[in-house]
Amino acid sequence: MRAALDIFLGIGDLHFCSAPARIRTLLGSCVSITLWHPARKLGGMCHFMLPARNRRPEEPLDGRYGDEAMALFDREIARHGTRPADYCAKVFGGGNMFPTRPRPTPALDVGQRNILSAHSLLAERGIRIVAEHLGGDGHRKLVFDVGSGDAWIAFQDLGAQQQRRQ
Repeated sequence: MRAALDIFLGIGDLHFCSAPARIRTLLGSCVSITLWHPARKLGGMCHFMLPARNRRPEEPLDGRYGDEAMALFDREIARHGTRPADYCAKVFGGGNMFPTRPRPTPALDVGQRNILSAHSLLAERGIRIVAEHLGGDGHRKLVFDVGSGDAWIAFQDLGAQQQRRQ
C-alpha cells in the first residue's frame, strides 16, 4: 500500500485525487467544499475566498472564486469518468473573523455570500451535502481524508474569546 499524500491548500487551491490522501486547509471567511465518490474512493477539496468575479472568457479559471473552483471540479469529475451526482459534499467555513466590529450588511458579508454560493453551486449540479460547519465568529482547521470521506474540523470561536475578555 502506498503512503498517504498530505496536501495543504492555500487560498485558491484545489486538489483532486484518489486515496490514500489527506487534504488540509485553514479557513476564515473563505469556504472549502469537499467532494467524495464513495465507490471509487476519489475526491477533492477547494478553498475559495469570494463567490465570483467578472471573468473574461480568455482568462484561465481561478480557484479563488467559488464558481470557478466548481468549474475546476467539473473538469476533474469529467476527467475521471464520473458524474457530479455520484459525489457527496461537505461544506466548511464562512466565518466572521472580526466579531468585535459591527456586522457587515448582507451585501458585504463575504462569509455569508460564500456560504450561499457553495450551496447554490452544489444544488445546480445535483450534489448532495451530507455535512457542513458554517458561519460563526472564528476560524477553522480542516482535514479531509479522501479514502474514507471523513472530515475533521477544529473551530476557534473568536466570539467566545471576546466575551471572556469583557
